[in-house]
Amino acid sequence: MKNSCLTLLLLLLFAENAISAGKADLRFHANGEFKIVQFTDTHINTANKSNLASFEVIKSVLSVEKPDLVVLTGDIVTQEDPSEGYQQLWKIFEASKVPWVVVFGNHESERGISRKQLSGLVEKIPGCLNSDVGGITGNSNFILPILDDSSKAVALIYCMDSNSYSTLKPNVDGYGWISFSQINWYRKNSAAFAEGNHGQALPAVAFFHIPLPEYTQAHNQKDGIFLGARNEDECSPVINSGLFTAMLECGDVMGTFVGHDHLNDYISVYHGIALTYGRVSKFMKDPEDPKAGGRVIVLKKDKREFETWIREFDGKKVYPCTFPTSFVHHP
Repeated sequence: MKNSCLTLLLLLLFAENAISAGKADLRFHANGEFKIVQFTDTHINTANKSNLASFEVIKSVLSVEKPDLVVLTGDIVTQEDPSEGYQQLWKIFEASKVPWVVVFGNHESERGISRKQLSGLVEKIPGCLNSDVGGITGNSNFILPILDDSSKAVALIYCMDSNSYSTLKPNVDGYGWISFSQINWYRKNSAAFAEGNHGQALPAVAFFHIPLPEYTQAHNQKDGIFLGARNEDECSPVINSGLFTAMLECGDVMGTFVGHDHLNDYISVYHGIALTYGRVSKFMKDPEDPKAGGRVIVLKKDKREFETWIREFDGKKVYPCTFPTSFVHHP
């Protein structure tokens, strides 16, 4: 453990002195688009050399898509000392000249490093835009505004820590949930951005690790349009803390993007919000399992609209669609 702490300290000291350690602004291009690639559930462990092929998956998808931002949605480097795994990720993102963020999964804090320590680590890595707000539950809660030519925020990316496991055991078992303090933080900021936009909610997307209970409801709705694979039950928390309701009331979030369930990669719209999985970004064992890859999301300036698809490691593009038009029933 002493060596692990030393490695972590050296990485932090290196990052503090790196030229590219500043936080970059995110802006729409002249064509009115902003491209995000989501990678999830790589479960990289450099100590025991497991899932190292995930690095090649990430490189392959980035070479094709050339995004403006990478979002890692949890269970990324899952080992006692994650610094080496993040160093290798940083080198990939640096070579691709793409900024990145990470929201934490349930496995990040199981190997001897706390979520708070991990937050301090990633925030100091060059190119990482994490900036945990602090003072609320979790350690990867922050907002990324996307700017227009006049440096005005015209769209938002909410990043939230869906935490790890129930804090109410033994009465309530299972996975963690986004807490009331986080939801209040989201409501407050959503309202503030709307107030600065003449009372109109800014188009937004949200990224976290564990799917909301509404994902199951979205899949089970009779008349819903469903695109992608559902090969396992949603592993949502037992507790429904009300984030989905808050998003409906605030009116800004167009879609949520999660990981956690490695065999699911679907998108379905529920009460006007796209509930979406990323594609697992590590190689799975069985031939019928989803191929490793990433989900692409292209936001449109001044529109409540986005395109999305999955890019597999071999370059194949699957499940392309547009929100909301692909999910509207036509006579």
